Amino acid sequence: MRPTGTAEQTAVAPKRAAVPDGRRGRETALGLRTLLLFGGPFAVLFAAMYIAPLLYATVSSLFVVKRSGLGLAPPTREFEPLHNFAQAFGDHDFLGALARVGLFAVVQVPLMLGVALGLALLLDSRSARAKGFFRLGAFLPYAIPGVSAALVWSFMYSSESSPINQLLEPLGVRIPFFASGAVLWSVANIVTWSWTGYNMIIIYSALQTIPAEVLEAAKMDGASALRIAWSVKIPAVRSSLVLTTVFSIIGSAQLFNEPAVLQPISSGAISSAFTPIMSAQAAVAAGNYPYAAAQSVVLALTVGVLSFVFFKLTSRGENA
Repeated sequence: MRPTGTAEQTAVAPKRAAVPDGRRGRETALGLRTLLLFGGPFAVLFAAMYIAPLLYATVSSLFVVKRSGLGLAPPTREFEPLHNFAQAFGDHDFLGALARVGLFAVVQVPLMLGVALGLALLLDSRSARAKGFFRLGAFLPYAIPGVSAALVWSFMYSSESSPINQLLEPLGVRIPFFASGAVLWSVANIVTWSWTGYNMIIIYSALQTIPAEVLEAAKMDGASALRIAWSVKIPAVRSSLVLTTVFSIIGSAQLFNEPAVLQPISSGAISSAFTPIMSAQAAVAAGNYPYAAAQSVVLALTVGVLSFVFFKLTSRGENA
């Protein structure tokens, strides 16, 4: 029988596999320092800017501010954990604001992302020219602050000075931007104009990561440009579409700047409870901070549940 190795090799093998305890400890300490160096600032900012306010709002929502009948005594805070939430779910204005934002998201988000995807695919096509110019042109509205954009659009929507209606006047057409059935879509137009370019850049960046060999193989198989876009490019940017959809859902729930700027010229079409955040702001202005906190908690939980359900549905479709 031939030996599998010499005695010297057998003795050396365990020594090569062994790692000194001192070296292992130094590597662990280095890994912890690296983790703290790169992850520490994010963890601190995330806890300070997101976790702490959410916890504070949750605790505040469990109390009720009570005042005396004549208002002479200072207000008192009493612990009633369900009072503010019961009031929120019985508040028709707040529930209407939730429904309004839900309708806004159902219509505006798919439309905006569809336009962003179409623009990204056009820029990614081989026949596209001056790509840098069009990328900048599509992204430029996002660079304008939301309040400034809303102020510009308020001039465009004004019943007295709207250049849109002035151009349409010879045709006998006048768009009622602040009619009860149109005001939500006037706001949606501003949001779409501001954020389409931002989402387009994310999708376009994902398109750039598709290997050229994959596209060449599809072209050699006789696939048309439309077929390549539908069967190769769009599935490849699925994760970016999911990401932008979740961001857009969260942004819809946070709708505030645009309706708040348009409110003074809306002739009452935009109320102080037009969106959930505006409703919470109205509660703060009335001095009812616990009720505003309860509204914020309800909104945060609703957005969290919707985002989680959307992630589960999209991941299920991806694994199928």
